[in-house]
Amino acid sequence: MQNQPLNDAEFDVIENTLLQYGDDHLVLNPSELDGYLAALVSSPAQVDIAEWFPAIWGGQNPEWQSPEECRQFIDLCVRHINTLAQQLSAAPSAFHARFEQTEHQQQMLTLAEEWCFGYLRGVAVGNWAPMPAPQAALLQAIIDCAEQDNFELPADLDLDQHRQQVAAIEPAARALHQYWLEQR
Repeated sequence: MQNQPLNDAEFDVIENTLLQYGDDHLVLNPSELDGYLAALVSSPAQVDIAEWFPAIWGGQNPEWQSPEECRQFIDLCVRHINTLAQQLSAAPSAFHARFEQTEHQQQMLTLAEEWCFGYLRGVAVGNWAPMPAPQAALLQAIIDCAEQDNFELPADLDLDQHRQQVAAIEPAARALHQYWLEQR
């Protein structure tokens, strides 16, 4: 069960838990959590759950309504991080980020900002060292996307440029994982 990917209902549990206990300064949604955990499994060294789990909540665990609720959320996070580790290590092409979708100008548009923001949280918790220029450029693509304000998309948004930017995120995450894997 610890290596079985999460289903939609389990991601709903994650989302509801993050909404219940979170705020704007913590991990907000499953997309951001996915990015966060993807960066952690890609880190130069393994990050212990005692470090990464409280960081979801800004450094201090919430006051859970019950131990079972806490245990369920931890179990779901551990299953998801195990799935991401398996995908990125054994089958990188199977890795797909949990980007959000929105409608813009009567078209569906993929948003990667929250995922990228979570990824950068994971980079910080994983204490990534400086990297050579090619890898630094890959991380910069994620940083640039995280800095966008996708809550209110401008009417004149260049859709082609936006799609190209989002399309570069998953390959960047795969390449960064591979880089650190080779360094370990």
